[in-house]
Amino acid sequence: MGPLTTLTPRPDIQFPTVKAHELYSAVDPALVTQILDWFRANDRNVYKSAVATLATNRKLRPVFIEKKSMAEQYAWIHKTLKINACNTIGEHLLQAYLMAGQQSLLAMFCDGMGIPHDGKGSVVGDLPKKLDGERLSATIDRLVDVFDPKLLTVYLHCFNMQVANGWPELTAKIESDARLTLV
Repeated sequence: MGPLTTLTPRPDIQFPTVKAHELYSAVDPALVTQILDWFRANDRNVYKSAVATLATNRKLRPVFIEKKSMAEQYAWIHKTLKINACNTIGEHLLQAYLMAGQQSLLAMFCDGMGIPHDGKGSVVGDLPKKLDGERLSATIDRLVDVFDPKLLTVYLHCFNMQVANGWPELTAKIESDARLTLV
């Protein structure tokens, strides 16, 4: 399954971070349903915009998707977000959901890592150049007890996308920690 397979990080090699479409290909469909339910309940405009953008991207009229049952819409959206061409909209959806719907997760991660943030998980200033491996492990140990490990794993992958090639320490942790799975 490409980049989601186990890698042995080496300091002399930069591993590419997972792309959004790869996350959607590997993630438990129940988590995608949770995300889409959240948008429908809390930010319907983002949901409608996502449907319209994905439909247009696939050369369909949005009304074609909107007429489907909710379960069929969700299945179609999830299937479409697995396509490389839909990577950008998929990444934006994940970021919007995490920034608005999972602020406590983001804030707790930033606090644990000593990263300055606005109290809601938005980083203030520059992202760190390097992550402390011990601090990262301790932070993840705390977070995995509080949050769904699948959601935490999605967040960690998304956070790792914020710098070119990700942080080697975070990539290694995601790849080696059996609790951090997407399914």
